[in-house]
Amino acid sequence: MKKNTKKKLSSEELAAFCAQIASVLKAGISPGEGIAIMLEDTSSLQEQEILTAIQETLNATGVFSLGLEDAKVFPEYMQNMVRLGEQAGRLDEVMDSLAGHYQREADLSAALKSALTYPCIMIGMMVLVVLVLVTRVLPVFQQVYAQLGQTMSGLSRGLLDMGQAINRYSLVLLAFLVLLVLVCLYFARTSAGRKQASLLFSRLPFTRNFIRQKASLRFASGMALALKSGLTPEEGMDLAGVLTGSSDFMEQIVQCKKLMEEGTPLARALSVSGIFTGMEARLLTVGDRTGSIDEAMEKIASRCQEELDVSMGNAVSIIEPTLVAVLSVIVGLILLSVMMPLMGILSGL
Repeated sequence: MKKNTKKKLSSEELAAFCAQIASVLKAGISPGEGIAIMLEDTSSLQEQEILTAIQETLNATGVFSLGLEDAKVFPEYMQNMVRLGEQAGRLDEVMDSLAGHYQREADLSAALKSALTYPCIMIGMMVLVVLVLVTRVLPVFQQVYAQLGQTMSGLSRGLLDMGQAINRYSLVLLAFLVLLVLVCLYFARTSAGRKQASLLFSRLPFTRNFIRQKASLRFASGMALALKSGLTPEEGMDLAGVLTGSSDFMEQIVQCKKLMEEGTPLARALSVSGIFTGMEARLLTVGDRTGSIDEAMEKIASRCQEELDVSMGNAVSIIEPTLVAVLSVIVGLILLSVMMPLMGILSGL
């Protein structure tokens, strides 16, 4: 069997595709005709290849979900939801909900990238400034000290030795830097890497809350979509749980399902298992009583999105000035360790 090497679509691309299909279906156009229209409108070779694969399967089988499967660029979760939508005769609603779901994922990814970009740039600048100081600036001061018949000591001497070691083993450090970049790419670009990174961050005290909020957002969004598609809460939990990427969250889902098997209502089971508490639990209770649990899940997903945005904004507002202060202190200490003894020597001449 040939291994699939096609690149999966991003959340933003999935949201756009689902929104287009939903619009087509709501206009009374069949999926096959809709794909043909989209194929005529696109100029992207990648999109043409994907749409052609879907169209060929649709022409042969008439089943849209099989077309998505044969295209090999759509996530399994989306394929399952589309299959359920076809079986229930609610494909337009499912595609519309999928568009909202993947738009949330796209917004989440964009927010995370935005929150991480500036701190990473600042850390890189800190490292670069320190490297320049210890490898280029301090040797100049060493020559000044030598001309005055003195030698550097204390912190300045230690930093100078560190700079000389960096110059001596620059190739080794470059190889280490390349290895570090490759490791970061592995954690950022591969599914296994992202799972391991998520597990690591869920254990760290300063990132645990973000991982929990992200898992809650994905679970609520996935559950809302599953319930709208006609799945039972138990079936929805199985599918939505996979989206969270959190082993701790999966354990809570297992506990919730056990409570439901014992006769506990969905809202109560979600609260007791610790999946949702406080305002979210009250929203679920009201939704359960009124038969609109899917709408309650949708509201919870929106609340989780807002809370995550606020948390990331607060974190960035703290990290940015902290990094600036740390950089200023480091540079100041390095310069003072050189300038103070030098000023003492010059004043004694």
